[in-house]
Amino acid sequence: MTKKQILDYLQYAPYDVLFKEAQNVRREYCGKSVFVRGIVDFSNTCVRNCLYCGLRRDNTALGRYRMSIEEIVFAVGTVAQQGIKSVILQSGDDFSYTRQMICLLIQKIKKQYPSMAITLSIGERPDEEYRAFYDAGADRYLLKVETTNKELYERLHPAQTLTERMRIVDALRAIGYQIGTGTIIGLPFQRLSDIAEDIVFLKNVSADMIGAGPFIPQSNTTLKEYSPAGMALVLKVLALLRVITKNSLLPATTALATIDPIKGQSLGLKAGCNVIMCDFTPPGYRKQYQIYDRKAAVTVTRALHAIAQERLTVSFERGDSFKMSPVSAKPPR
Repeated sequence: MTKKQILDYLQYAPYDVLFKEAQNVRREYCGKSVFVRGIVDFSNTCVRNCLYCGLRRDNTALGRYRMSIEEIVFAVGTVAQQGIKSVILQSGDDFSYTRQMICLLIQKIKKQYPSMAITLSIGERPDEEYRAFYDAGADRYLLKVETTNKELYERLHPAQTLTERMRIVDALRAIGYQIGTGTIIGLPFQRLSDIAEDIVFLKNVSADMIGAGPFIPQSNTTLKEYSPAGMALVLKVLALLRVITKNSLLPATTALATIDPIKGQSLGLKAGCNVIMCDFTPPGYRKQYQIYDRKAAVTVTRALHAIAQERLTVSFERGDSFKMSPVSAKPPR
């Protein structure tokens, strides 16, 4: 599908047509399972100063925290107790966690919970650290590019470059990670043509997982006055991503639940998503991980309800990439 065709779909395609096609593609390439995963936000400290993010370095109104290795391992244990076999360990770009500390954390988790798949989402690090984390047992790495418009990316991310961000995504794949990347939909200054270009990029990069969620303003950032993304546009983007990428894992994000607390994630599943991430950050820290305002608390119960509404199947398994098989890992029909 060309960029022009994508633009036409974004502007003119009826939702029911897009949703039906997205559901058909998901069924053919991914089956009916929705993978439930745990996420632990273990630090809200960040050296970056991204204009849209509540964790940005210059947000002095935010109380900062860092969980200890022992606290993180305990939180992963609460994920394992639910029978969930995949966890995302997420933080700001916080270099107080050294290579040795992250490697030790991974090794402790793998020793206590050997069936647990570990995804790291800890930002930009030197390549040798990515290699060390992989060798220690990390399975996946999530690094969103946020936008593929170079000028917009560098406007929103002071002292960072889109070229380096994309290079790191390629380096992670070369190391052997299952890679996750993605974009923010409805950013200030973003054009519809930018979103179409993002979709083309996400198709071409062939990511194992794609996290595409709506822009939601945070009250202590420079973009606090801008409006959140419209749900209609977000759902169209998700449906197109499913149709175009076929078998990428596609989360119905927490941001969807934040925009529409009643049916946001159900609508994401209707648009072809097949992952929900549940928050296992300890309650004492959870409210301080404010990347955007009014961040929803997605529990396992909430995830199961959304999945049941769409008559899909729950899976607590690892949910490895469908792209790992040479025949695109189509499930039995």
